[in-house]
Amino acid sequence: MGTDTLLHTPLYSLHEESGGKMVPFAGYAMPLQYADGIMAEHRHVREHVGLFDVSHMGQVLLRPRSGDVDDAALALEKLVPADIAALKHGRQRYTQFTNAKGGILDDLMVARLEDGLLLVVNAACKEADLELLQSELVAECVVELQEDRALLALQGPEAEQTLAVFADDVRKMVFMDVRTLDVDGARCVISRSGYTGEDGFEISVSAKDADRVARKLLEQPNVKLIGLGARDSLRLEAGMCLYGSDIDTTTTPVEAALEWSIQKSRRNGGARAGGFPGADIILGQLENGVSRRRVGLRPEGRAPVRHDAPLYADAEFATHIGKVTSGAFGPTVGGPVAMGYVATNDSQTGHTVFAELRGRSVPSVISALPFVPAHFKR
Repeated sequence: MGTDTLLHTPLYSLHEESGGKMVPFAGYAMPLQYADGIMAEHRHVREHVGLFDVSHMGQVLLRPRSGDVDDAALALEKLVPADIAALKHGRQRYTQFTNAKGGILDDLMVARLEDGLLLVVNAACKEADLELLQSELVAECVVELQEDRALLALQGPEAEQTLAVFADDVRKMVFMDVRTLDVDGARCVISRSGYTGEDGFEISVSAKDADRVARKLLEQPNVKLIGLGARDSLRLEAGMCLYGSDIDTTTTPVEAALEWSIQKSRRNGGARAGGFPGADIILGQLENGVSRRRVGLRPEGRAPVRHDAPLYADAEFATHIGKVTSGAFGPTVGGPVAMGYVATNDSQTGHTVFAELRGRSVPSVISALPFVPAHFKR
């Protein structure tokens, strides 16, 4: 498929001008990398600050029909296992849409604003998510896909000093805070969060202002445009799931080691236990355990072990115990890193399993996640 038949984000011209290598991604033409290459872009984010175009993501506003955001929060709890009711104004939380079998339909961020809840969902899932929200929450909420907005991510240790040039109040924000601030005259919803394991911000801005705001940020000498390639290696080192690879409708939040995102109030014995799709299965797994778990893997040698590589308990490939779901070379780690699912009995840190790479056996040590420590501002 040529990129001329794909959807374009408001920054498409900027990517082309900047020498972005455009590839199809979730129906959009998106930059895989720029002239410096994926390794250099990855390192720039870890050491300085990078600007990502993530406008392909879906931004959905849930406006309560009653005018009370508490009602929208309680309504959304019918679809997700997180405690949304306890979310304070100006804060956001990570959660998942689940199905009747406890599988993950999508993972998302939920921010509480003055007039409603802002959801950021994955590009490939946004139409299905919108349909789900409109069909299930129609009585309590007006569901609006924010098609006139773009999303930028500014990530890296120098993100705060870069954004503070335009909006000094960002200095007061901590991880998962959300504020509405002006950036170069554009009204933006800014969260202190991201997908790299570094400190940083996600900036929701109107589509008409996006190109100007991005160019203003890029005028800072330490800021570089970063493509999808480095975004993937950064999030993998940070131990973060990619929907469609590490999590999907066949994996539950507990199997995916995401149980930290299910607060006490939604668990058995909690104030609002259950009530979301697949609750009986998910809550049962929290109490009784699971037969497989998502783990980090450090394969031996220099060659990455990629998505779908089988995992075995032994070098002879006699006992199949799981598969790799994401794998790449980790520039910060200085070697290959991967995530995958293995039988729970084989999931303890330090245990060696064996990946199959082009017919040969690659010893891979189960590793604690993240591979690179997070640098969020708490």
